[in-house]
Amino acid sequence: MSQKPDNTFFIKQTTPSRTSSISRTSRTSRASRASRKKNYPPTMESITKIYKDGFGPSSSHTMGPHKAASMFKEKNPHAAKFRVTLYGSLAATGKGHLTDQAIIAASSPIPVEIVWRPDIVPQFHTNGMLYEALDPDGNVTDNWTIYSIGGGNLANEQTQSDNKEVYQFSHISEVLDYIEKEGLNYWEYVEQCEGKEIWDYLARMWQIMQDTIEEGLHTDGVIQGGLKLRSKARQYFVRASSFKPSLQSRALVIAYALATSERNATGGHIVTAPTCGSAGVLPAVLYHLKKNHLFSEKSILKAMATAGLFANVIKTQASISGAEVGCQGEVGSACVMAAVAANQLFGGSPQQIEYAAEMAMEHNLGLTCDPMCGLVQIPCIERNAMAALRALDINIYAMMSDGKHLISFDKVVRTMNLTGKDLPSLYKETAQGGLALLTEEEN
Repeated sequence: MSQKPDNTFFIKQTTPSRTSSISRTSRTSRASRASRKKNYPPTMESITKIYKDGFGPSSSHTMGPHKAASMFKEKNPHAAKFRVTLYGSLAATGKGHLTDQAIIAASSPIPVEIVWRPDIVPQFHTNGMLYEALDPDGNVTDNWTIYSIGGGNLANEQTQSDNKEVYQFSHISEVLDYIEKEGLNYWEYVEQCEGKEIWDYLARMWQIMQDTIEEGLHTDGVIQGGLKLRSKARQYFVRASSFKPSLQSRALVIAYALATSERNATGGHIVTAPTCGSAGVLPAVLYHLKKNHLFSEKSILKAMATAGLFANVIKTQASISGAEVGCQGEVGSACVMAAVAANQLFGGSPQQIEYAAEMAMEHNLGLTCDPMCGLVQIPCIERNAMAALRALDINIYAMMSDGKHLISFDKVVRTMNLTGKDLPSLYKETAQGGLALLTEEEN
């Protein structure tokens, strides 16, 4: 007998119009809505969920679906065929993000039928997927509803409770109070919660980050996807050598960010930080600080630990999914990570580090996710470079301060979440508004 689809999906029909995509409510009701406890994740997990090695161009649209397809195939190895229905943002921009190719590759050699339903947006998360296993007669023998919630992570109503709590605190204010009482730094708190094995993991991620940059700096040609956009990292790297030291430094940061972002755009090997679409920001800053300021590997790994902690708070209290809160959740979070890492490396106090994180998110509020043609290229690639430069500027500003400021990091994360919920769906990876409407001819 065929099974009925999972009835926990709870979908709603949407009409892609500028007037119906968002409702205006009072400040009180909006704040109440944004402060509701998220359905996922209920706990503060390991920062290994922030740093994942995988392949671009999108953690939510490529890595997540690939992982889900692999899991479903493992459960149904003898299926005659798979049918995968993609909803919401996955369906709207999935072709440009290679979602179908990722699912087909993970399901091979079992054939896959892809059904695109951008008109249906799940309530749990916009990146919904329904996997169905079919027998030779076309009967459904198994089905699974799962959501790609950003950063390559998966969740649904059944699996969210299985998340392993690693951190006692899920707000930076709580962490800051604790480390001040104990005389610790942020990275020491990470080690305390994760165990010493976290350093081997971060070392592997850092090596991949460096390899990706170095490969990107020596790659030339047109980036696949149809926009006929040429890679620029090598060109920028070569030109930087002719600049004066003060300008050369910033030019190199741009080249490093482009190197990773361009590799991501072509489906290359990258590390999420915290997503594929924002993977160029933190590595560019860290690589620059290693090459130009001679910071040690050990210091860089400690900076990565602290950066991962702040991103983890964003993921737990808000979202790192562009399809859910716009690019402020992706590049905004990456800018936070880079600013935090730089500030710690240059000797910032815990208060200054928290201030750097707050500024980085505050000045990315409202950032939309509307890439041209659904490709992680324009404005994504340049945006990574600009965020890396901004993170270094924020570090300087925070270092000049005493760490005191009016808006806390936790408050600006709540604001980002509220802003993301209020952004029209047109600007949350649906290819229905903004730059996504531009064609190559119009450009």
